[in-house]
Amino acid sequence: KMSEVSEVVTKADIKPKSMHRAKIWSDDVENLYRFQQAGYRDEVEYKQVKQVDEVECWPETGFVKKLQRRDNTFYYYNRQRECEDKDVHKVKVYVY
Repeated sequence: KMSEVSEVVTKADIKPKSMHRAKIWSDDVENLYRFQQAGYRDEVEYKQVKQVDEVECWPETGFVKKLQRRDNTFYYYNRQRECEDKDVHKVKVYVY
C-alpha cells in the first residue's frame, strides 16, 4: 500500500521543463487546447488536481469529451475538432 501513496506524491511534483507554442494542428494539440480552455496546463495537471486516473474521451476520435474545471463546473466538447487554425498558436505545449 505504501508504494501507491509514494507514487501519488511523486506524481504530484511533476513540473514541465519547458514550453513552446503549437504551430500546426494535431490530435495532441486539440486535446491540449481543451485542457487549457478548462484552466489546466495539460492532462498531467488535470489528473493531479482532480485526482482521476482517466479522462473521458470520444471513442471515435480520442479527443477529450468532458472536463471538470477547478470551480467544479463541467466543460463538454464535441467529437470533432474545436481548435481552429487561428487558435492553434495559442496552445501551449509543455515538455516534461
